Order: sequence, then structure tokens, then C-alpha cells
Amino acid sequence: MHKCLLPAAILAITLAAPAARADWFSDELPPPNSKPLSEIIKVVEDKGWKTITEVEFDDGYWEIEAHQADGKEIKLKVNPITGEIRQ
Repeated sequence: MHKCLLPAAILAITLAAPAARADWFSDELPPPNSKPLSEIIKVVEDKGWKTITEVEFDDGYWEIEAHQADGKEIKLKVNPITGEIRQ
């Protein structure tokens, strides 16, 4: 690469990187009209899954790993707006 083009290439990459990170990060946040996470956890606990071992927001849903009273692990997807649980 020509010496004059190198600084321009570095500048272009530097300026583009925050925009790419912002898009990625926004995919990992619940929508603004979502129920608070505390309400989502309460919905899950009220359904009988008392031991929650992991909570993550991914692909538009809260993904929750929980255990039933008999110890069986279950993976749940919870709609962040409605609180609807899918298994």
C-alpha cells in the first residue's frame, strides 16, 4: 500500500468501527418497551422454575436456563415485551 494511502485506510477503519459496534450492541439490548428483567424473572419463578442459573438477552428474547424442583434443567425463551415463555 502506498504510504499516503495508509493513514487514510486507518482513519476509514477507525471511523467505521464504532458504527459496526453500535449495530451489534443494539441487537443485544431489549427493546425500549420491554418489561423490566425483574418482572421477567418473576414470571419464570411463578411458573415453577425457582433455580435460575443463567440469563442472557439474544436474538430478541431473554434466554433463561432454570431448574425444576426435580433438578431437571430447562432452557426457556421469554418475550421481553409480553413475558410469554417458550421452551
